[in-house]
Amino acid sequence: MNALPIAFALAPDAAHVMDHYDRHTVRHLSSMAGYYVDQTAFDALLAAGDPVLYEVWGIERPAVAGELISGVTRLAAGQVGQEYFMTKGHFHAVLETGEIYYALRGQGLLVLETPEGDCSVQAFAAGQVVYIPPRWAHRTINTGTGELRFFWVCPAHAGHDYGTIADHGFRQLVLESAGSPIIQANPRWSPR
Repeated sequence: MNALPIAFALAPDAAHVMDHYDRHTVRHLSSMAGYYVDQTAFDALLAAGDPVLYEVWGIERPAVAGELISGVTRLAAGQVGQEYFMTKGHFHAVLETGEIYYALRGQGLLVLETPEGDCSVQAFAAGQVVYIPPRWAHRTINTGTGELRFFWVCPAHAGHDYGTIADHGFRQLVLESAGSPIIQANPRWSPR
């Protein structure tokens, strides 16, 4: 790992989103089992193939306070039943750490909540920045017809807690209704 300053280029419209990265993660539909409400629609889409829902490219730094990690996420457009393609969503393992998202292209929503039950849904489209305060879990949802691509940066020691969301879900669900996103209570959410 390089302790010197680094530079990289973001390419909002190119297939390769960063000209340099240390980590590349690919999330297929199969890795999202249990995240979507409509199991029949999930099974049908999976049987037709295992599409890539999103990819993450990242620059690694030492996982210590004071360091920052950053990268780009590309989230495909599509739906599982009435639910739009989305990221798994996570709390930070170090709950008292925040994050910044900057939308490079596309449109979607950020669904956020705290362990105490505060909820927020933020519009997220090209050119917008969303600050995610400490303690807020976050999930990105692509409500557009093309890919949603965004740059992110957070403390290198923040870590990811995917397990809480996998086990309990988010309190709010985003569905497509008559061509537009609607927000409703998630019937599969369970208290922590």
